[in-house]
Amino acid sequence: MSSSSATKNGGGSTSRGSQPSESNMNTRLANLVAENAIIVVATRGCCMCLVVKHLLLGLGVNPTIFEIDAEEEAAVLEELSRIDGGGGQEKLPAVFVGGKLLGGVERVMETHISGELVPLLKKAGALWL
Repeated sequence: MSSSSATKNGGGSTSRGSQPSESNMNTRLANLVAENAIIVVATRGCCMCLVVKHLLLGLGVNPTIFEIDAEEEAAVLEELSRIDGGGGQEKLPAVFVGGKLLGGVERVMETHISGELVPLLKKAGALWL
């Protein structure tokens, strides 16, 4: 299994393990979801993950990014389902706001277009303006 990274955009901190175990990665992911106002779980090189990241950055949000390699996706999706209580996230990106799963790119865009995203981000403490 290749290494995963958690990056806080703008903050410059990147955490990389050397070949983390699946259990260690799952614990890190659960901790990141609990500790951050917003986290994007993404596959490296995924264009839809990039769309979500750029939308959030454009809104002034500094999301924590948990990037994985494609071969880790099945294990991470299983962990996301456990964290969310079986919410059914089937693909990445997965966006958590205030410790709760918002959803993937479709749900994020739908929430943004309807005008609900900014108030949701403010409520979670991810956006102050």
